[in-house]
Amino acid sequence: MGAESYRIVEGDFIKINKWLLPLSWLYGTVSKLRNTLFEMGVLKMRSFQIPVISVGNITVGGTGKTPHVEYLVRLLKDQFHVAVLSRGYKRKSKGFIKANGQTTMPEIGDEPYQMKQKFPGITIAVDKNRCHGIDILTEQDSKLDVILLDDAFQHRYVKPGVNILLVDYHRLIIYDELLPAGRLREPLSGKDRADIVIVTKCPKDLKPMEYRVVTKAMNLYPYQRLYFTTLEYAALQPLFQTSQANIPPMDSLHDTHVLLLTGIASPEQLEHDLSPFTSHLAPLTFADHHQFTKKDVQVINDTFAALPAPKLIITTEKDATRLNHVEGLSDEVKKNMYILPVRIRFMQDQEDTFNQQIRNYVRKNSRNSILAKGKDDHKSNNSNYSRDRPRTISFRDNR
Repeated sequence: MGAESYRIVEGDFIKINKWLLPLSWLYGTVSKLRNTLFEMGVLKMRSFQIPVISVGNITVGGTGKTPHVEYLVRLLKDQFHVAVLSRGYKRKSKGFIKANGQTTMPEIGDEPYQMKQKFPGITIAVDKNRCHGIDILTEQDSKLDVILLDDAFQHRYVKPGVNILLVDYHRLIIYDELLPAGRLREPLSGKDRADIVIVTKCPKDLKPMEYRVVTKAMNLYPYQRLYFTTLEYAALQPLFQTSQANIPPMDSLHDTHVLLLTGIASPEQLEHDLSPFTSHLAPLTFADHHQFTKKDVQVINDTFAALPAPKLIITTEKDATRLNHVEGLSDEVKKNMYILPVRIRFMQDQEDTFNQQIRNYVRKNSRNSILAKGKDDHKSNNSNYSRDRPRTISFRDNR
């Protein structure tokens, strides 16, 4: 296979650029040094007297961070005061910004904007400096119970109470290599920091033997919990139309020409999931977080115009936040563009166990919890106190 090698994972191929492995070794040395400096205390990690749950990955490419953060929001928002803090990737602003009803997508980024539109009642904020962001959020709202950190597994200046690592089933980190030969952003040992590991985007028909193979291959420590999730899609929603009357059900699209318009990290899974619904799927793919230009808009208009009828456009919720603000889309495109909402579902009847662990952690460690206040009265000045407390209460004692 020349300079490239491929590792098979349950029928999928992981592309490894072997000729770049020397650069990967150099990259790994720098990454290991950074982690060592954190472990030695040269680079300082901060704990906080409020539950902090971090969701992230150690790979380049989409692992489903936003749907999993949204799952946590739905899980917690009716019982607790929840805030989501993100860095606001590719936003056109700096510093700390707390979203409100007038905040625009360019100010906070597409993913935070998407969550604010879906959950207007919770706090959404962005700050590249997560410690600074947490400080402001806790100062501004004394009733805040929990902060969800979006895409923060590698932001080690914050020491979260619960660290959730997401791993794409189709590109398992155990078979990958460091950048630039592979897609790992740090050595595989980075997974040891996770309290919870979730294998995402699993096939819905995953067999018991496959669960066991992946579980063994992940080689986690006893204190780490492993979960499996898959993607589920809700009914199509019009992006520009106000009427809901003529929304086509997914099972009626077999003879429809579907233009799948995406600007996400890993559109292959979505293409695979839509293929059973239509025999005429035409992907139009842009880079992750792509900002659509006038030239892009013309390509979209021309591509859709060239498709035979019946036809429509399907796009993602994240892409919709950017497409909704571009100018020049044709009336035909606007009339036929639909959003495909996505949610995650836990497999192997793991949902109740996961939910209970997360709720228990927040309840027992909240600033407003009687249990937490009792523990605060006996708190030592040990800097590791906040980190050790969640692990002891929420995970190991519940085994």
